[in-house]
Amino acid sequence: MFKNEMTERLMIQYPIIQAPMAGGITTSKLVAEVSNSGALGMIGAGYMTPMQMRKQISEMKELTSNSFGINLFVPAPFDVKEKEIERANQLLEPIREELHIQEEPVKIPDYNEVQATFHEQLKVVIDEQVPICSFTFGIPSKEIIETLKQHDVILLGTATTVQEAIEVEKSGMDLVVVQGSEAGGHRGNFLDGHQESLVGLMSLIPQVADQVTIPVVSAGGIMDGRGLTASLYLGAQGVQMGTAFLTCLESGANERHKEEILHAKEDQIVLTRSFSGKYARGIKNKFISDMEPFEDSFPPFPVQNTLTQNLRRAASSQQNRDSMSLWSGQSPRLAKKQSVKALIQNVVAKLNNFNH
Repeated sequence: MFKNEMTERLMIQYPIIQAPMAGGITTSKLVAEVSNSGALGMIGAGYMTPMQMRKQISEMKELTSNSFGINLFVPAPFDVKEKEIERANQLLEPIREELHIQEEPVKIPDYNEVQATFHEQLKVVIDEQVPICSFTFGIPSKEIIETLKQHDVILLGTATTVQEAIEVEKSGMDLVVVQGSEAGGHRGNFLDGHQESLVGLMSLIPQVADQVTIPVVSAGGIMDGRGLTASLYLGAQGVQMGTAFLTCLESGANERHKEEILHAKEDQIVLTRSFSGKYARGIKNKFISDMEPFEDSFPPFPVQNTLTQNLRRAASSQQNRDSMSLWSGQSPRLAKKQSVKALIQNVVAKLNNFNH
């Protein structure tokens, strides 16, 4: 048995969290399988409506009696500029044509609406008594944190720098997930600019561990027992793994997405803000290359994310790799097509050696 403060707090057997990947990857089947295998399964609820959240939480309760959690995006203020939207639509038009889709009138989000949805999502977490909730893209208000704590929800924050980790601890959260620059998908930075928050994981873990007292969970490019062992040596109490679970049999990721990761090389994994208006890491493709010269002009998240939504959906259903958002961390060569159980068992085998 492996025990530390992280495993005790999260009520899990092994110090492994399955990263909450929003957008349909974290199906109930995947999340429950992770929890049933002794790690922490997480629902990526960033894009979910409160109704969708309720539905998946009730499915989870039927599929596992073990601990599981949910992740939400903390809304950051953003501006909606008509000029930016027009320009973005012009740039996206040729790609929509290639995919044979019309530019639909999309409802551009506004900050107050996004905030309102976030509060409704939090209400679901409390109503449904979800034991664990993690946050990305920022720290919720003091009031929110206090309310969740009163309902005994264990809280995790995401940090990309030492200063962000210090703020997460100050806010009263129970654990901090430190996201190295190697991580796939969206960057979780909220204090520093994009460039400043690209600290590599091996540099980040020991520096954060020296500055905070709450358990540190490491994330970014970790695919196997070696990554977990290294993280523990450097002062983390466990790991959060995304891409490794994305290619698992139970994952809800598009089959084409899985295949692309399984055949990708580390030098094909790049950062882009063209899909969503927020920097994210994935496999370079035609869309990323074509949009690169203009990516600074795109509107911020979640505006750009809304503009590319039908395009991403169409690319996905057409299995068109050129325009899909193929999120991946920097260690694709270590990805395997395997069951969740096999992945966790392989990681844990290394952990037992570390203990002796």
